[in-house]
Amino acid sequence: MSAKEKEFSSKYVYQGRGVNLRVDMVEKPGGKKTTREVVEHVDCVAVVVLDKQNNVLLVRQFRYAIGKFLLEVPAGGMEPEEEPFDCVRRELQEEIGYLPKKIIKLGGFYSIPGYGTEFLHCFLATDLVPSRLMAEDTDNIELIRVPLTQIPGLIASGEISDAKSIAALLTYLVYSSREINSRAFSTA
Repeated sequence: MSAKEKEFSSKYVYQGRGVNLRVDMVEKPGGKKTTREVVEHVDCVAVVVLDKQNNVLLVRQFRYAIGKFLLEVPAGGMEPEEEPFDCVRRELQEEIGYLPKKIIKLGGFYSIPGYGTEFLHCFLATDLVPSRLMAEDTDNIELIRVPLTQIPGLIASGEISDAKSIAALLTYLVYSSREINSRAFSTA
């Protein structure tokens, strides 16, 4: 199936600091007309951060919408005209107080493609140097170091229940297993 839905009207019903909500009227490929509600959000970065001891640096922060503290990878929205690599540097300095010397692009994913535009660029950050940038909304973030070997268990138990964090961490685990396998085969 290659036909797309065709928009014939669009109206913003809310424009806020973090998100916009628009309601689009579309025509489906078969001719049926329907409504699509779309949450617009800037693209973001989600970063798996590893220290020299092979710990993953996570943040525990309160998420008002669900009324809970969550354990997450550092992440954040890109500023206008900001490149993803620059956003990684800024977010890590703001959220965990480190500047990475090495950043590797792991891929990316849409967080809520059924109704939202947000795309998350997924990165690995290593070779950390202390470097703090003060920012709004970061004073209640707690830095948590977790051995990499414990990550699958934390995901399986629900201790890590944030979708972007699960996706980023699993992407890294696939990446690292490929790296290990390619080194093993290249030395044989």
